[in-house]
Amino acid sequence: MSTDLNWIKSSYSGGQGGECVEVAIAPTTIHIRDSKNPAAAALMVTPTTWSAFLQAARTRWGVA
Repeated sequence: MSTDLNWIKSSYSGGQGGECVEVAIAPTTIHIRDSKNPAAAALMVTPTTWSAFLQAARTRWGVA
């Protein structure tokens, strides 16, 4: 995996540890990783899959 990705931590990740997710957006792939373990493997999905996931999450939890 490229080390020059711009990782962005979820705005829902608190400063107290716990569930922390980071994403990096590349032209053809969305990379998702655990910010507590950045050296571990990241999940990679297509932008279409990422958009579907976000829409499902918004619907499920009523997030804008």
